[in-house]
Amino acid sequence: MNNPRKKKAQAGFTLIELLVVLAILTMLAGLVGPKVLNQLGGAKSKTTAVQISDIDKALEIYKLDVGRYPTNDEGLGALMKRPGNASGWAGPYLKGDDVPADAWGHPFRYANPGPNGGLEILSLGADGAPGGEGENADVRNTK
Repeated sequence: MNNPRKKKAQAGFTLIELLVVLAILTMLAGLVGPKVLNQLGGAKSKTTAVQISDIDKALEIYKLDVGRYPTNDEGLGALMKRPGNASGWAGPYLKGDDVPADAWGHPFRYANPGPNGGLEILSLGADGAPGGEGENADVRNTK
């Protein structure tokens, strides 16, 4: 009844089945990949906007303590280390050892007064150059 000469049927996938699966995976990666990358990029802009908001709040506390905002020469470093002529300074006003960089590793720019008359805290985006669109767009406080 059992013939030892009969070969057992081999289980496995054929080359065609593997190629079909690879083609489906490639199509999914092509559709989903760009959307995931766009979400990651948008996260950096949002993170930078939150950082700017935190720096803005720290500047408000600095003003309450010192009576003025840091000058352009003092810059954002005044939030971490007491400037020589800042009586009432009770910092550091931010966590860490230094003013944080934006989500792309670039330093924030500070202007007092800014182009619109108030304070300006600015990140130049992913490209580190003024202007741009998408992830290269500038991120600034709203004052």
